[in-house]
Amino acid sequence: MAEYLIYFNQQWVGDHSEEWFAGRGPLAMAAVNEMKAAGVYVFAGGLEEEDGPVYGADPTSGDVLITDGPYVESKEFLGGFAVVDVPDDEAAKFWAAKIAEACGWPHEIRRFKPQPKIE
Repeated sequence: MAEYLIYFNQQWVGDHSEEWFAGRGPLAMAAVNEMKAAGVYVFAGGLEEEDGPVYGADPTSGDVLITDGPYVESKEFLGGFAVVDVPDDEAAKFWAAKIAEACGWPHEIRRFKPQPKIE
């Protein structure tokens, strides 16, 4: 089994009405519940948008400097993600398709590097 990150940037969501978003919530929760029932769910959640707290941690000066705001200025920022534990790329793509369809916007899929064995 391997863990995969299924994520979207907030800018991929697009402009929609409050009613449209309200209709997506139950669909997204159904996809999450389906992942849980299938035993592949690790975590899923949306992030606070522009109004939420964002901090940067920069260790490059020798001391870790914590600042308000993202460390890297970017036009795109992470909007939400899910982590699934599945046997292969095909299974990850299957779940990403379910989540993307439920949410109504594009998602990317990336496999985590294997964890080193601790002895």
